Amino acid sequence: MSMLTPPGMGGKKYRITGDRYPRMRRPRHRRRIVLSLVAAACALGLAGWGTLQLIDVFGGRSNTAHATQDKQKCPDGAEADAAQAKTAARKLPAPGTLTVNVFNATPRSGLAKRTADELQKRGFKIGKVGNAPAAYDKKIKGAGILLGPKAAVDGPLKVLATQLTGAQQKTDTRKGAELDLIIGDGFKALATQQAATKSLSLLTHPSPAPADDAKC
Repeated sequence: MSMLTPPGMGGKKYRITGDRYPRMRRPRHRRRIVLSLVAAACALGLAGWGTLQLIDVFGGRSNTAHATQDKQKCPDGAEADAAQAKTAARKLPAPGTLTVNVFNATPRSGLAKRTADELQKRGFKIGKVGNAPAAYDKKIKGAGILLGPKAAVDGPLKVLATQLTGAQQKTDTRKGAELDLIIGDGFKALATQQAATKSLSLLTHPSPAPADDAKC
């Protein structure tokens, strides 16, 4: 009997049988640490993304981006037309640069003289004053006709039209730049000076476009 044999075994030999052996397992606390690190990384990533969004909003980048997108939606032609119309409106001539002939096409006497005097008070230069030519005398049913050269359509005639509401605008082949205001049967008076000034101001300084139209 060997000295290593436990007491009581009588020197008998024993052997281990079976196919199961003890295995080493990883401590469970390591798995918890890994999961905690992953969760922390996700939280930091979300926090960083949220911070960048707040910086963009309060820093004005988002507004700039939206403005750029809105601008890209606008057709180049529409934007150019709006700019051209605004520029043209600002280049309208002042009343003091326009010479107006005042003619009376009605049976009522004195209308041409009184109308010419009022226009002169409002800054217009006055040319001829008298009865209307035969082509228009007693033949105008409306408030009147504003007559001028073709070049006056987009400028001088518009300025003169602010003084007489409902007047018809026409052109002829005249060579000069003078305008004719021919008083018709429907004429009662010139537009009030306040209304005429407001109309002229709208021509030279157009109102801003509505919010929906401002995008284009």
